[in-house]
Amino acid sequence: MSQKDPCQKQACEIQKCLQVNNYMESKCETVLQEMWKCCAQYPKGRSVCCSGFEKEEREREKFKATSEEIPPPPQ
Repeated sequence: MSQKDPCQKQACEIQKCLQVNNYMESKCETVLQEMWKCCAQYPKGRSVCCSGFEKEEREREKFKATSEEIPPPPQ
């Protein structure tokens, strides 16, 4: 039998919050933060529910690295 996803509860709370608030993420910041906290407690790949958060984190890091290479516009 497979183990229960450790962050499944938080993922369900996000879905409930989004549904109640017409999918406005800004109304669900608290539950999103709880999900981030849960995902941070486990190694990558441990929680299927965290896979989207991990992908977003990689994309942020990639964007951050790319934006650091672009010089600021002249003044």
